[in-house]
Amino acid sequence: MTISFKGTHFPKEVILMGVRWYVAYPLSTRHVEELMEERGVEVDHATINRWVIKYSPQLEEAFHRRKRPVWVSWRMDETYIKVKGQWRSLYRAVDKQGQTIDFLLTEHRDEEAALRFLKKVIRRHGVPEKITIDGSAAHEAAIKRYNAEHGTAIVIRKTKYLNNIVEQDHRAVKRVTRPMLGFKSFDAAQGTLTGIELMHMVKKKQLVAEEGAEGRTAAEQFYALAA
Repeated sequence: MTISFKGTHFPKEVILMGVRWYVAYPLSTRHVEELMEERGVEVDHATINRWVIKYSPQLEEAFHRRKRPVWVSWRMDETYIKVKGQWRSLYRAVDKQGQTIDFLLTEHRDEEAALRFLKKVIRRHGVPEKITIDGSAAHEAAIKRYNAEHGTAIVIRKTKYLNNIVEQDHRAVKRVTRPMLGFKSFDAAQGTLTGIELMHMVKKKQLVAEEGAEGRTAAEQFYALAA
C-alpha cells in the first residue's frame, strides 16, 4: 500500500526529511524546526511531531514487507520510557546477531504485557527455537503460558551475559529519546518509538535492498519506503 501525502502543505521530501532527522538523531522537534529553517523551510515544531506520529507507523508497515528474516534464537528484555511523567515499559527483542525482531510499549510490566509482546513477535516472525531472558519472572511465565496454550516447545534460557546484546541495543534507542524529555501521551510515544526503532533497523541493514539499490545509504533506504 502506497503512503499518501495528499492534502499536506509540504512536499513529501520535506516531510520525510523532518521525520528522519527526528527519529534518527538525538534532537528535539525544536532542533529539527531550526534545521528546517536553515534550509529555507518554515515549519512549526508541533507540525513535525504530528508528521512523526502519523507517518512512522506507515513507514514501518512498508519496512516489514521487505524486512530480512531473523534467527530463531531470540533475546528478550525491557527498558523504560517516560510518558506523561510516568515510567512505562518498552519490551524489545533481538536475535543472536543483534538484529531487531520487534518492540512494544506497554503501560504495565507484568505477565500479561510480556505475553502480548510475545504474541506480537510470533505473529510477525513465527515461533523461535529458544528465547534468552535475564531472569524476569514475567517473561518466563509468558513463554510457559504460550507453550501450554499453543503446544509449542520454546526453550527458555536464563543467562544474563547472553542477554547483554539486547541491553546494549537499548542504548541506541535511549540515545535518541533522551533529548525528548519524555512524551505527553501514550499514542505520541508509541508513534515516535515506532519511527526510532524503524530507523535503527534500517541502519542495521535489516531491509532487503531492491535489485540495483544495494549501495543505498540508510537515509536513501528510509526515503524509498515511501516511494
